[in-house]
Formats: sequence, C-alpha cells, structure tokens
Amino acid sequence: MIFIALLLVALVVLYIHGTKNHNYWKDKGVKHDKPVFLFGTNTRNYLLRKSFTELLAEYYWKYPAEKVVGAYRSNTICLVLRDPDLIKQVLTTDFLYFYGRGLITNEDVVEPMMKNLFFVDGDLWRLLRQRMTPAFTSGKLRAMFPLIVERAEKLQTRTANAAAEGRSMDARELMARYTTDFIGACGFGLDADSLNDEESDFRELGVKIFTITFRDAIVIYLKDLFPGLFKSFKQLGAVEHELTDLVKAILKQRNYQPSARNDFIDLLIECRNKGILKGESIEKFKQDGSPEVASAVLDEALMAAQVFVFFAAGFETSSSATSYTLHQLAFNPEVQEKVQEDIDRVLAKHNNKLSYDAIQEMTYLDWTFKEAMRMFPSLGFLIRKCAKKYTFPKIDLTIDPGVRVFVPLCALHMDPQYFDNPQEFRPERFDPAVSDSTIKNIYLPFGVGPRACIGERLGHMQSLAGLAAVLSRFSVRPAPQTVRHPKVNPASGIVQSIKGGLPLLFEERKSCRP
Repeated sequence: MIFIALLLVALVVLYIHGTKNHNYWKDKGVKHDKPVFLFGTNTRNYLLRKSFTELLAEYYWKYPAEKVVGAYRSNTICLVLRDPDLIKQVLTTDFLYFYGRGLITNEDVVEPMMKNLFFVDGDLWRLLRQRMTPAFTSGKLRAMFPLIVERAEKLQTRTANAAAEGRSMDARELMARYTTDFIGACGFGLDADSLNDEESDFRELGVKIFTITFRDAIVIYLKDLFPGLFKSFKQLGAVEHELTDLVKAILKQRNYQPSARNDFIDLLIECRNKGILKGESIEKFKQDGSPEVASAVLDEALMAAQVFVFFAAGFETSSSATSYTLHQLAFNPEVQEKVQEDIDRVLAKHNNKLSYDAIQEMTYLDWTFKEAMRMFPSLGFLIRKCAKKYTFPKIDLTIDPGVRVFVPLCALHMDPQYFDNPQEFRPERFDPAVSDSTIKNIYLPFGVGPRACIGERLGHMQSLAGLAAVLSRFSVRPAPQTVRHPKVNPASGIVQSIKGGLPLLFEERKSCRP
C-alpha cells in the first residue's frame, strides 16, 4: 500500500510538473495548439517524426491572421513570430531584452563544447564576439582564399572522376567534403583530404556531430523536461574528447604561439595572448544603472569549444546551401546556363583563375545562391530567449523572462505575401535594381543584428567558390533516383539536412575552360 501511495504521489507530482506552464498562452489570449502532457506541442519532434523547423512552419501556416503563435517544448514556453516588425524588434531594436539564444537549458552546468560563440549567452558571448570579430575582416578572408583554390581544384578532380564514369553523386556529400577540407585548412592548418580519402577522419567527425541518435533524442527531451535534474547530461559528449585532444595537440605543436598560418587556431592563440577577456556586462549592472565589468579567461577548454563551432557551422551550413543550389540548377537548366555564362565571363577577365576578386564579380551566381538559401535556408529558424519582462507594444503582449522566441525562416521565405510565386526558382529576385527592401526583416539566412552569423562572409565566399569551381567545368542534371522535392530529415536540428541526400549527374561541359 505504501508503494502504491508513493507511486500515486509521484504520478501527481509528475503531472503537475509536466503541465505547469501549459496555460500560459491561454491566459494571455494567444492562439496555440493544445499542449500534451510531458510533450507540450512538440510531440512529433521529440519522436523524430518532424523536424522542429517543420513544426514551426506548421504553426506559421495554421494561424495566418495572427502576428504571433504560442507553442511549448515540453514545459518550455515558446513564441513564434509571424510579423516582420516584431522580428525586427526582437533581433535588433530591443536586442538587450533578447541577447540570448536559450539553447542551453541549464546555465549552472554548461557542457564544455557548448561554451562557444553560437550556443553561449550573456557576458561570455559578448566577450568572445568582441575578441573574435577581427578574424573575419576582408583582409583575413582574402588571405584565406588560396586555401579555397587548392580545395576547389580537388573538388573538380573528384567531380571529373564521377562524370567520366557516368555515375551519379550525392551533391550533399560532395560539397560536405569540399567544405570539410577547407575548414580543416583554414581552421586547423590541417590537410583533411576528405575529397580524396573516403575514410577521412575529419569527414567522419563531421558526420558524427550532426548525427542524432535515439540516445541523443532522449537526452534532449530530458534536459527540456527536467533541466535541473539532467543538467550534467551531455549532448555533444561523442565528439568532446576527440576535438579537445586535437586542439591540445595543435597548440602543443605550435608551442602555444601563432604559426603564421593565419588560421583559426592562430587567431585563438592571439586572442589568448592578449590576456583576460574584459568588457561591459550585459547581464549585471551597478545601482546607478551603469554596467559592471565582465571578464573571462580563454583557456584550452574554451578554445576547443570555439574550434568546435567553427568546424561544425563552417562545413555543414555551406555544404547544405551549395548542394541545394546545385539541386535547383539541375531542374532549372535555363538558370544554370545564365550562371555558367556569368562564371565564364568573370573568369575570362581573371586569366581563367579563381580569385577573391573574381568571386566578388559573379553577381548572377550570387543571386542564385541567395535564391537557393531562400527556398532552403541552412538554419531553418532563429531563436532568442527573453532576458527580462518585455511588452510587444504593437500587440500589447507581455512575456516573461525565459520565454523562447522563434523566427520561422523556412515559412517566411516561402510566404507569397513577401515573395511572388515562392515555389519558382528565380535568382532575379535578388537583383538590387528590382528587389524589395521590405524583405530585409524576412530574408534572414544568416540572421541579423548583434547575433548575426560572425562567419557570414567566410561562408558566402567558400560557397560561391565551390559552386564556381563545379559549374565552370560541369553541368548538373537530375539522376534517375533524384527526388524533385526532397524531404527534410526529421532528425534535423537547427541546421537542416535532406533525407536521403541529393543525387545528381555531373557532365563535363564541352565548352568549359581548359
């Protein structure tokens, strides 16, 4: 009897905990789907049946008359923004209320790999951002370009081998190997050589980072439902030791001094050599309202976390965007022909060689890449966490600290209210002479505001260079097994991936450059 009584008490406590926030949006009069005990409105995502990006898109389309839509990840209160003005307020105008991403469920215990510029919030984020921004100046990017050229040539060789044999290739895997090799070179000063080595350790590491196992799904769910109880559980434990050991080995090899390679490890060494990170706090203030001084030490563990996100974000987002661009070009040969004419024209002016300046001049290629990111943004959504009580004046809605706010990029980018005939692949949308300036708070593949992607220009540069390298020598067309409208992998996280890859046929151009 005592056991049964204890069990009943436990079930009651679990029920209360599992539903404690589920009246939040009802009490505020915000439209939302009915939450389910323990899962909120996120059941299909937790069960890996729908990606969270897809769920956000469903909320967006289900309530077309609303400026905001409520949702729940288990007990976590979420708000989906549908209005461009509200998006601007959250991401830029009132940034100090929304400086965090809220991806870390318990800030008392943060696993080492998550202490990086993308995941971390508050003062540590600001200190890292300030110190690392100089790594992505035009001068630094120009200096990196020879590394891109070397990898682009290997990319052409791998593509030529498949074209000669007449076999299809997964464009997703092809471009992932190219971006992995570039990130390995400019990030670590290492030759990953995954374009030649099928069993490349670096490529396997990249796959491991973005493979969501059943165990990973369980951990994510438990950390959402019981952030305090499961705060020590790790989501990135599978790669933590591997990356930490790699960074330590490189640092030791360089005697903890810059090596003149001008890669990301060198930048981190330079950052550490400048001493303690210091700056004005965005979290703590004195009685007179002035910010306190925040500080942090850039130790080896923190350096390894930055290397992790540089590697993970650098190869995955670019390979996703470039492969989808090739997929669209395969089904839009008239657009592909215009892209190739643009590439050929520019290369003819630059002695038929890829260069930093040449990439800047390939305007139609740039429009095409942007159009592909409109239709399939690498990041399916943006997320911010409310830091203090905030009122949206336009709709007179007040939300509390801890509420997660989402911008559903996939849905916004495909809304005919903003993009005429959104299913049509039309790069001319991004011609500055005709593009609508009002989409600046809607088309946000790299984010916007203080937390916009710090590596946007680097990612853009390596992506255009990879596309130019392929399309200058090859044309792409659908393979027999190619799916016209591929499905999103339901296990995708923030970065979207395609289920089953993107198989394409690559054919040598008869009129391509020698």
